[in-house]
Amino acid sequence: MANLVVRNIDDEIVKALKEKAGISGHSAEAEHRIILAQALLRPKKKSFTEILMDMPNVGKDADFKRLQEVSDRNVFD
Repeated sequence: MANLVVRNIDDEIVKALKEKAGISGHSAEAEHRIILAQALLRPKKKSFTEILMDMPNVGKDADFKRLQEVSDRNVFD
């Protein structure tokens, strides 16, 4: 495994890291590894196009045609 040295970290960030580590029961170094893994190794988000392409075919456009019994301008009268 590689080593990573991060220099010039703001004191507030170091304090927050140590607090988070203490709450989690980890060392600051272990907490840092966890944060890096969560930020960098999460699954890639799908694009809108990919989400649409994954949707099942549930019918034809005509199946979803809106039936208008009352005209739109009379709805709120």
